[in-house]
Amino acid sequence: MTLLPLPDLAGIAPETGAPAADRILSGTPVFTTWNDYESADGKRFAGTWRSTPGSWRIVYEEWEYCEILEGESVVAHEDGRSWTLTAGDRFVIEPGFQGSWTVVATTTKRYVVVLP
Repeated sequence: MTLLPLPDLAGIAPETGAPAADRILSGTPVFTTWNDYESADGKRFAGTWRSTPGSWRIVYEEWEYCEILEGESVVAHEDGRSWTLTAGDRFVIEPGFQGSWTVVATTTKRYVVVLP
């Protein structure tokens, strides 16, 4: 085992993307992702993610820890519960979570993802 310091974002080339077209509920959100870490088996990731405003359906098969750094988003569960997330909020989304993610103001988060 080893300790792996994560690099500064300036040293990482960002990837851009968007939700799948069939998942978009409103707007034209654009994602920018700086993946700081990927395990050798490709099942664990850590990094920083940013999205511009928009809304899309989410279906989590993975486990994810998030910390909001800036912006405002609303994550809603399909059962009607919802959470407004702003800078400083930390949370875990477990596999099986389904609902929507709405970015109200461009949102940046740090994440750790563990795939099944």
